[in-house]
Amino acid sequence: MANYTEGTERQKLIRAKKMMLWFGIISLSMSFAGLTSAYVVSKERPDWLTDFQIPNAFYISLVLILVSSLTVHLAKQKIKKGIHGAGMALLVITLLLGLGFIAFQFVGFNQIVAAGYYFTGSESTITTSFLYLVVLLHVAHVIAGLISLLVVIFQHARKKYSNGNTLGVELAATFWHFVDILWIYLLLFIYFV
Repeated sequence: MANYTEGTERQKLIRAKKMMLWFGIISLSMSFAGLTSAYVVSKERPDWLTDFQIPNAFYISLVLILVSSLTVHLAKQKIKKGIHGAGMALLVITLLLGLGFIAFQFVGFNQIVAAGYYFTGSESTITTSFLYLVVLLHVAHVIAGLISLLVVIFQHARKKYSNGNTLGVELAATFWHFVDILWIYLLLFIYFV
């Protein structure tokens, strides 16, 4: 068993930052688990929509975020190998795919509104209000991921990631994979539940 108090100051700092990220991911996971639990409980209400269809745009956004998870993984590999240009290109592609994901989330909202369902007001339902809330919270976390990608792109442009110093890229990639997995979970949950 590893002793987490041993090692250089740099090794301790790296472990601490990774551990803080994982604590955050676990906390966020618990928050979304609570929301989806509330969704399940609310499904028993008599005014729950049973014929609601997930917007097609949400499936397109699924493809975008899955591809972006691949590109951020490849970017991390290239940067670790010191292949600066390819790493930067893959980071920018990941950023653009993330922006596309958010754009298609709002296209999906427009599709929901076009079907006659709103977030609040007399035309809203508890079903769509939950859906809007969960998706908007996820979008907020994707925006946080995009901000971390922008920081990584900026730092990479300044050649900060070299000689094994790739912690920022690793943390950003881990968080990006988390928001990817979270969207898969949410979409499957909404589809099946």
